[in-house]
Amino acid sequence: MFISSAYAQTAPAAAGGGDMMSSMASMLPLLLMFVVLYFVMIRPQMKKQKEHRAMIEALAKGDEVVTAGGLVGRVSKISDAFIGIELAEGVEVQMQRASVVQVLPKGSMK
Repeated sequence: MFISSAYAQTAPAAAGGGDMMSSMASMLPLLLMFVVLYFVMIRPQMKKQKEHRAMIEALAKGDEVVTAGGLVGRVSKISDAFIGIELAEGVEVQMQRASVVQVLPKGSMK
């Protein structure tokens, strides 16, 4: 009983012309939240991915790198998808290029 009378009371107000402005005003906070989310989270993540991609493409033989697993080594072989990393004298592993997290300055690894 209460629900039907509540609908009956709001029905004439919904027929008015001011409903368009109220729906736009109710959408404004959602739109603002999306804009803030874009500038706070999405855009910096895209920038970080672009920098990582450029770093991986610029890898060269002899670079000292840190991998996602925490291994530190010197790049000994490079192919399109994989790189060979020399961890110690005579110890070499094959890894995906994307697993390189950081390129260290020359002479960091001793």
